[in-house]
Amino acid sequence: MPQSGSAPGAPGIPARWTSSAKSGVGTALSPQSRVWFTLSHGIVNEVYYPRLDYACTRDCGLIVTAPGDRFFSEEKRDARTTVRAVEDGVPAFLLGNDCLRGRYRIEKLVVSDPRRDTLFQRVAFRPLQGRLGDYRLFVLLAPHLVNAGGGNTAWIEDWKGCPMLFARGRSVALALGCSAPFRARSAGFVGTSDGWQDLSRHCEMRWRYERAENGNVALAAEIDLAACQGAFVLALSFGRRFEEAAHRVIASLHDGVEAALVGYVAGWRAWQAGLLPLDDPREPAGHSTYRVSTAVLRTHEASSFPGGIIASLSIPWGFAKGDDDLGGYHLVWPRDLVEAAGGLLAIGAIADARRVLGYLETTQEADGHWPQNCWLDGSPYWTGEQIDECALPILLVDLAWREGDLSETELARFWRMVRRAAGYIVRNGPVTGQDRWEEDGGYSPFTLATEIAALLAAADLAAHLGDAAAAAYLRETADAWNDEIEHWTYAEGTPLARRLGIPGYYVRISPPETAEAASPIDGFVPVKNRPPQDSRQPASAIVSPDALALVRFGLRAADDPRIRHTVVAIDALLRVELPAGPCWRRYNGDGYGEHEDGAAFDGTGIGRAWPLLTGERAHYELAAGNRAEAERLLAALNGFASDGHLLPEQVWDADDIPARELFRGRPSGSAMPLVWAHAEHVKLLRSLREGRIFDMPPQPRQRYQIERVQSRLGHWCLNNKGRGLKRGKALRLSLPAPALVHWSGDDWRSAWDTATHDSGFGAHIADLDTASLPVGAAVVFTFRWESDKRWEGTDYRVEIVEP
Repeated sequence: MPQSGSAPGAPGIPARWTSSAKSGVGTALSPQSRVWFTLSHGIVNEVYYPRLDYACTRDCGLIVTAPGDRFFSEEKRDARTTVRAVEDGVPAFLLGNDCLRGRYRIEKLVVSDPRRDTLFQRVAFRPLQGRLGDYRLFVLLAPHLVNAGGGNTAWIEDWKGCPMLFARGRSVALALGCSAPFRARSAGFVGTSDGWQDLSRHCEMRWRYERAENGNVALAAEIDLAACQGAFVLALSFGRRFEEAAHRVIASLHDGVEAALVGYVAGWRAWQAGLLPLDDPREPAGHSTYRVSTAVLRTHEASSFPGGIIASLSIPWGFAKGDDDLGGYHLVWPRDLVEAAGGLLAIGAIADARRVLGYLETTQEADGHWPQNCWLDGSPYWTGEQIDECALPILLVDLAWREGDLSETELARFWRMVRRAAGYIVRNGPVTGQDRWEEDGGYSPFTLATEIAALLAAADLAAHLGDAAAAAYLRETADAWNDEIEHWTYAEGTPLARRLGIPGYYVRISPPETAEAASPIDGFVPVKNRPPQDSRQPASAIVSPDALALVRFGLRAADDPRIRHTVVAIDALLRVELPAGPCWRRYNGDGYGEHEDGAAFDGTGIGRAWPLLTGERAHYELAAGNRAEAERLLAALNGFASDGHLLPEQVWDADDIPARELFRGRPSGSAMPLVWAHAEHVKLLRSLREGRIFDMPPQPRQRYQIERVQSRLGHWCLNNKGRGLKRGKALRLSLPAPALVHWSGDDWRSAWDTATHDSGFGAHIADLDTASLPVGAAVVFTFRWESDKRWEGTDYRVEIVEP
């Protein structure tokens, strides 16, 4: 049948991404190859080029038909899939797709070419019923060039005598070629004139359109099974221009998939050989969960932005997401990045971790913080303020230094970054704009733990580098905040405490303290991702495993009664028993997850259990001396992984819903793999090997658990307007600019003026001599901004209270 002109049905139906439940992710460890690939349901899903944050395809799979009996089978829906890596630690994959009706088997090797921007699929089609000649085999490709399914153009053309399928959009082009002849080719618009529509109706290609312009497009071609006897190689290549992509298709096919596999495996073997041997000897060959995690960490680093590690090569609930969700999880979150770097240090990938430090140094903003998340070039995507993402890089530098992985020269280099980050923390903390779950602002135990630990770590580094004044100031700030953690976040005597039979517990988050409000614990917090009528709850009613960060970062002991009572609350409200073992939800009332009926998260839903929280709980149990329980939780964490041993963001924790591919204790529709979860996995392996929490900073434990340091200061700033000051303490005001503080301790019967001085970190501080004031007295103050001699116009009041 001859080719016809342009395809009808423009621009096609609205574009959608695909399943986030990946079974494999991979890339060549070669600067000549700028391709990252993902697998799910037995086929290739998103392929990224030339950057790790640029998805360029939706999927590429096969359809099998037998026109004689109207047989139609799509391998991603109508086959049972097995997947395994070619060897431990090498993310090239062997797929087996067995027809659910027993008609055929498809075997694939998926590997990228280390010498150019090409992804290979070596395919063997074998009929299990009938003869090869009874079947027709088709390849379907859905371009989504540079994070968008709309606005693409697809066409059919021969290049230097080689038949190909082409697409372009947003300054990137792709080409698909084959070692076997194509019997037919077509370009169409998805949902109207694409190959799937044609084949599902006719079991053969009757539509042969040459071009589909500016829309949601798809390409299709029939493989000549007779000419290749069912064995062939597909080469999908990319370039800035379609001619570049076509050149790479031909060059890769000439060199061959076997040569590519040899180079690919060699690169990965060399990298894996340099890592610490944390493998479990009980795991059979080809099933090393440790080597899967190490490969996931390495695969998610961008070659053109060294040290830039994205959160996941997936788009959560992608089948329900369109072009309005540009980022998915293929963005850099500083938090996830530091967690990944900690994992790299844990496995002995020191050079890789140093690259992360360099990337952090490059993407830090002028005021010392990092974007909430960003594209690989550092351009912000979301714009929230999360101070834990400012504290964690400091702790990463400290960890690398303590582990002996930084030289004196490197420490001096990264101190500039640390100092700027510490400055941002002291100027803007202890309140955070958002917690680590990117939802609410206020006092979060996790954020407080990272802030205080980071300030102490930065103080040690300052002292080491000879800046005693900076070290003293940072420690004073950390001490003042540490003294207030329970005031800000520990609830006592609440209805929940009485119901659970405990005196109290740490809350998930409490709202910022103001001079006009009661205790933060008595406030209300918004609960995101919930219907409006459920979106506001008392702070004292919500708990989270985040409180265990106070142990993980060394601020509180694992056997502290307040911690143990909080564990009771966490387990009562958030623990879910699953077939592989226990897992935990982020907080009660969480709305980030599928709906009750399994429908995709759409802005509201029900938060499900997170495997990484099982890893965090295992670290807590190890800190508490419960090694056997920590090992049991490690086994549970492994049990939550996919068949390809990838760890998801969330697991389904309700009854099975087979129609939605949701099974209790198995990955949900959230991101998979989640790099953060794999980092927690390898850190847990290292911690268990050494019998200590690998990434616990020693400074908080030494200062607050052993030396039991208490602050001589109370801390007040414009975003932390404390109402009370413990008797015997001086009141430190921390202001964003130079000011003269006018204050009184006796209701203005007498008054004093105290000028602020620069802390050296951009905070201007004044210590008011309030230590002698009795309980019941009050400090009243205002200030005049020196830059324009303007009075604040408000009197602030802080009551003296019992310690």
